[in-house]
Amino acid sequence: MDTRALVPASALTASQRQVAELLARAGIGLDGANPWDMRLHDATVLDDALARGNLGLGEGYVAGLWDCDSLDGFFERLLRAHLEREAHSPRLAWHALHAKLVNRQNRRHAWDVGRAHYDLGNDFFAAMLDPRMAYSCGYWRDANTLAEAQEAKLELVCRKLGLKPGMRVLDIGCGWGSFMGYAAERYGVHCIGVTVSKEQVAFARERYAGLPLEFRLQDYRELSPDTLDGAVDRVVSIGMFEHVGRRNHRAFMRVVRCCLADDGLALLHTIGKRRRNTTIDPWIDKYVFPNGDLPSIGQIGDAIEDVLVAEDLHNFGADYDRTLMAWHANFEAAWPRFAEMHGEAFHRQWRYYLLSCAGAFRARDLQLWQWVLSKDGVRGGYRRPE
Repeated sequence: MDTRALVPASALTASQRQVAELLARAGIGLDGANPWDMRLHDATVLDDALARGNLGLGEGYVAGLWDCDSLDGFFERLLRAHLEREAHSPRLAWHALHAKLVNRQNRRHAWDVGRAHYDLGNDFFAAMLDPRMAYSCGYWRDANTLAEAQEAKLELVCRKLGLKPGMRVLDIGCGWGSFMGYAAERYGVHCIGVTVSKEQVAFARERYAGLPLEFRLQDYRELSPDTLDGAVDRVVSIGMFEHVGRRNHRAFMRVVRCCLADDGLALLHTIGKRRRNTTIDPWIDKYVFPNGDLPSIGQIGDAIEDVLVAEDLHNFGADYDRTLMAWHANFEAAWPRFAEMHGEAFHRQWRYYLLSCAGAFRARDLQLWQWVLSKDGVRGGYRRPE
């Protein structure tokens, strides 16, 4: 039980009471009885949240300035009430302007997220993820477990792409090889995968050594028919487009078109946001996914204009809530194995990351889209498999 002293409401300053009133509009109390209520140990975190948005709120949580029994419930209510739109500060405005004017996902910075996040350790991710190491949204329509949901997602992708034995498939952002391994085992295809994580490449090369799969440590901008020994039949990108950045969306789509055979199909699986002109979340950017930039549906539309044809668009973003909660349960169960290595601040940071994202998907503030794309349109039209 948490025995630390709580800040009484009578001790709040005028600005802190303003934040408390905003939270109350979302049904969130201070030191209340609901699991989504804040337990306040240091009231200055409210000033920091007002000044710096989620960066101040998240840093305060990691530092132990406040707690909450249900962070996912806290963020679901916060985002359903659109309270994040109430915070307007020079720091947040500068963060948004910088993201628009500077290409933070250029060739030099493309490797940052691999070093900072995906290279944390294969044992760590194996403890949190499913047996296939799929680090993207599962498909829960007929699934009861995380493993079933991830296999259902991989099967869905294969069927949407109409894979056939002997096809050549390019996986941009292949991760630990979950899709490539599944597609080779179940559909008899040959795959080339690229990632910016050296740990992922090492893991995948060892795990899938007996299959016709090639794993490369390579930036997507280096891909072309020349580097692939010819055009490929299919292109897939699952959970990587979030790292491309708005200034590079169109270049990414041109790479897809260039690498794809004339009658080929591509599938883009990406998290998306509801509004075009929003600020990149500063806490996620600093502590989880450096240089990440979630696209809007309009930004993807702009990127494919006169480059690719959108054959199908499927949103199953609500499934990410359940996926993240499963990852969190695995993470907490495995934490004693990693506590000494990473420390309590890391523990709180990852709890905040996983549960705040779960709350965002539950509130439907974030989406998960699968786009099926072709070069110039499928003759007679594309039909999504049931």
